[in-house]
Amino acid sequence: MDTKGRLVAGSHKRNEFVLINADEIGRVTSVKELSGQICQICGDDIEIMVDGESFVACNECAFPVCRACYEYERREGNQACPQCKTRYKRIKGSPRVDGDEDEDGFDDLEYEFDYNSNEGRDPQQIAAAALSAHLNIGQSASGITVPLQWDSSVVASEIPLLTYGKEDDTISADSHALIIPPLNGRGKRIHPVPFSDSSMSMPPRPMDPTKDLAVYGYGTIAWKEKMEEWKKKQNEKLQVIRHQGYKDVGINGGDDLDDPDLPKMDEGRQPLSRKLPISSSKINPYRLIILLRIVILGLFFHYRIRHPVNDAYGLWLTSIICEIWFAVSWIFDQFPKWFPIERETYLDRLSLRYEKEGKPSELAAVDIFVSTVDPLKEPPLITANTVLSILAVDYPVDKVACYVSDDGAAMLTFEALSETSEFARKWVPFCKKFNLEPRAPEWYFAQKVDYLRNKVDPTFVMERRAMKREYAEFKVRINGLVAMAQKVPEEGWTMQDGTPWPGNNVRDHPGMIQVFLGHNGVRDIEGNELPRLIYVSREKRPGFEHHKKAGAMNALVRVSAVISNAPYLLNVDCDHYINNSKALREAMCFMMDPQAGKKICYVQFPQRFDGIDRHDRYSNRNVVFFDINMKGLDGIQGPIYVGTGCVFRRQALYGYDGPKKTKSPGKTCNCWPKWCCCCFRSRKKNRKGRSKDIWKTTKGRETSLQISTLENIDEGIEGIDSEKSSLMPQIQFEKKFGQSSVFIASTLLEDGGVPPGTTSASLLKEAIHVISCGYEDKTEWGKEVGWIYGSVTEDILTGFKMHCHGWRSVYCIPKRPAFKGSAPVNLSDRLHQVLRWALGSVEIFLSRHCPIWYGYGCGLKPLERFSYINSVVYPLTSLPLITYCTLPAVCLLTGKFIVPEISNYASIVFMSLFISIAATGILEMQWGGVGIDDWWRNEQFWVIGGASAHLFALFQGLLKVLAGVNTNFTVTSKAGDDGEFSELYLFKWTSLLIPPMTLLIINIIGILVGVSNAINNGYESWGPLFGKLFFAFWVIVHLYPFLKGFMGKQDRLPTIIVEQQEQKQILGRKTRHLEVVTDENQEWT
Repeated sequence: MDTKGRLVAGSHKRNEFVLINADEIGRVTSVKELSGQICQICGDDIEIMVDGESFVACNECAFPVCRACYEYERREGNQACPQCKTRYKRIKGSPRVDGDEDEDGFDDLEYEFDYNSNEGRDPQQIAAAALSAHLNIGQSASGITVPLQWDSSVVASEIPLLTYGKEDDTISADSHALIIPPLNGRGKRIHPVPFSDSSMSMPPRPMDPTKDLAVYGYGTIAWKEKMEEWKKKQNEKLQVIRHQGYKDVGINGGDDLDDPDLPKMDEGRQPLSRKLPISSSKINPYRLIILLRIVILGLFFHYRIRHPVNDAYGLWLTSIICEIWFAVSWIFDQFPKWFPIERETYLDRLSLRYEKEGKPSELAAVDIFVSTVDPLKEPPLITANTVLSILAVDYPVDKVACYVSDDGAAMLTFEALSETSEFARKWVPFCKKFNLEPRAPEWYFAQKVDYLRNKVDPTFVMERRAMKREYAEFKVRINGLVAMAQKVPEEGWTMQDGTPWPGNNVRDHPGMIQVFLGHNGVRDIEGNELPRLIYVSREKRPGFEHHKKAGAMNALVRVSAVISNAPYLLNVDCDHYINNSKALREAMCFMMDPQAGKKICYVQFPQRFDGIDRHDRYSNRNVVFFDINMKGLDGIQGPIYVGTGCVFRRQALYGYDGPKKTKSPGKTCNCWPKWCCCCFRSRKKNRKGRSKDIWKTTKGRETSLQISTLENIDEGIEGIDSEKSSLMPQIQFEKKFGQSSVFIASTLLEDGGVPPGTTSASLLKEAIHVISCGYEDKTEWGKEVGWIYGSVTEDILTGFKMHCHGWRSVYCIPKRPAFKGSAPVNLSDRLHQVLRWALGSVEIFLSRHCPIWYGYGCGLKPLERFSYINSVVYPLTSLPLITYCTLPAVCLLTGKFIVPEISNYASIVFMSLFISIAATGILEMQWGGVGIDDWWRNEQFWVIGGASAHLFALFQGLLKVLAGVNTNFTVTSKAGDDGEFSELYLFKWTSLLIPPMTLLIINIIGILVGVSNAINNGYESWGPLFGKLFFAFWVIVHLYPFLKGFMGKQDRLPTIIVEQQEQKQILGRKTRHLEVVTDENQEWT
């Protein structure tokens, strides 16, 4: 797509479409259409005529055929077009043949066959016809829409069988081509196979056995050259076909057996990944301990319920209720870990299968989404590093397109992206030349490693120094833009040509698209092509619901489908850069696997973080979740979607069902009478299966007829009832996807791609249309299609809907982390992050999509449902958790306890419960590869988060869903620089700190009161005191990281002083831009 380097802005409803920074010719210039058609018979390029147009052999359907094949077909063949069977007419410059004199008369060849039916047409051809009907391309004068070639990089080298496997009496015997027998049920083959193939039941035979093969063209030199080249291509394609399913096809040709590349092809046929189950020596004891723990829990509750504490009945009953809730929560969390697995990928096999030497790469294209909203909260330098790591990824450049969504319409983001595109012309070739890791410059130059390791190029040191200097200058330019953006002019920002910036009003602005890289003429400093880089800011108007991040992601899905339409999507946050340049290849090992790939909706990578202290005080790394829970889910139906670092199948995002698992036919048995219930049920089941297959076939035919009506999309619903009924299927498409024919046509293409005949001007207008603010009205976007609305944690909801449609997901953990990002390291920011996650879970719990009652009878597996239930009910645990943490202080202050005098039996049960809890944790750490420090930090922060953020999220969610009240928690800061992890010691006061601080104070007071009472009452009172003290110390130890974060650290001395004067000064320094930012944008941080 070439926009001449200009920003495209417009509004579909207001009928606005302008190019900013346009030339003197006009505001909108049509971009030169793509050229370079390929002959569908020999695979050669079609020549360009004197008038600049491509050579057209058939005036009826414009089937791509070169002049050499056209003249050969007229001279030696049946003189008809291979596609529409219309007789070829003589073109100026070509020799005459017999029959040219009758051209002006009636030609019955056109009516000999019926080719008007749409039955049997390829869905891709139908979609192409729909798209060409909208864009007015590929149509003949008679109105017949021509199926277009979708991927110009794939050379179609097949030679169509001129008689299509049937004898034709109307064609003279001298003009007959070869007849190819069918493949005996192994699939249709419509092209001749000139080599020996064991799958062929009969050898090729000529129509007239008495004539020599030379009569049919075999004696000509041109024919022999074409056939030799065609043989070579067919041999290569045969190997691909065989490893995709034709395992029983043998190779009888002697040349093939001597092929030295055959062992490599055998390696390329192997699976691209494999499962690595956890060792039985680790997983079997773990499962045994879980079962034992369930038994011990039963004995524990049996004892607790049968032995109430009469003098403290209220405390006893409260503790029983809390303990039952903890046990239920543990079951929902534990059983999804029953089948943990790991996976291994084979990148070399992926290359052997899809990247052949001397040929274009056959790897699937990937559209990458980067989302940002406020450059003052999400620094442009961080976003620039993420974009640079994407542009330098180890993947074919023509298969990568990066879309940056600026939902704040900030000119600072636009200008920073412009600077990034210029620096990428130097950075990308430098990374690929020396194979650097990581390819985000900020993190590459910050590495404390020997950068000369494994480097043998003598120019590396010199070029690295030069590149480091270039990056330093780039950072200065970005910092200058940030400094300039602090003071917004009263009249708003202005672009270089004097045009006002369209996004000056963040609440009311048109949609904007800018293609920075990927258009003609923009290459790197070494002259190589660069991936596409596209800036997108969707339209926003007052009175419309924009749905925050989920709405922005759906806008990117639509605009990318119009511009590039890659079959796979990767979404990353603006602060998550690609740490492993082969991350896309890792995902393709699952997505492009011929056997299991079709069932996968997304590949989720774990989140890894930079800039966290060694001890990970607040469990920012979340290692237990990513290395234990997610591995367990991968063994069931796949991990949940966590919002970033995830590669999607585009078709799964469109709300389509996953492929159904085909069942083997049931065995028949004659050993029982016909009235036997077993046999009767089997026959009944088979009848149902047959009727279901018939229904599916009928539905498939109806779908093909529905698709064919897309050609009339722009005609509307007018006229008589018959015309309205014929357009009804199209109405269903519009209700689901919206009123864009180009986008609807793209949804029918499973393998993606856009037609080469389209113009950039027409696609840009359609792209502006699909990002308009009212496009999603009365459609299924956000309900069944795309990212699902209704929760601030749209990631959980989106993944849940895909699993309900029968898809499965995959968890990929490469040896080198695929993505790395930044995480909040101080306590207050961490709690606010947890608050947002918990609030989203409460919203899902109170919605119709709650996994407790939604999605039964679909493809969601029971243990997978357990995991989703646990992910939405965990905020409710805050109530029993806070209550349970309060009980030790109450017991110490009142002198009562929740447990009566313990007997020997009770001691054994209690000790067994504690040992089983410890054993479960130890075995989880063993098979998950998690250290004891990470496991203990996770346990501590579960108490801290549950006593603070989860509680606030529960009440905030109830107010939001039931009363429609939105509440926000303001955060003010007080800090001092204290070394590398200075942010760790940054103290920010927030109301989230009140509940855990209260728990700490009352338990410390309870310990002091209890010890003092024991000292006053003598030796006998120390025995009952130990149980209460242990209970209180358990609470304090779990809240210890909170205590350290609350006290802070400044000049090596702890401080908890919060000065109100400093808070007022900080609030007074807020800029005008922050006053404009709405509550909607605050949800993105």
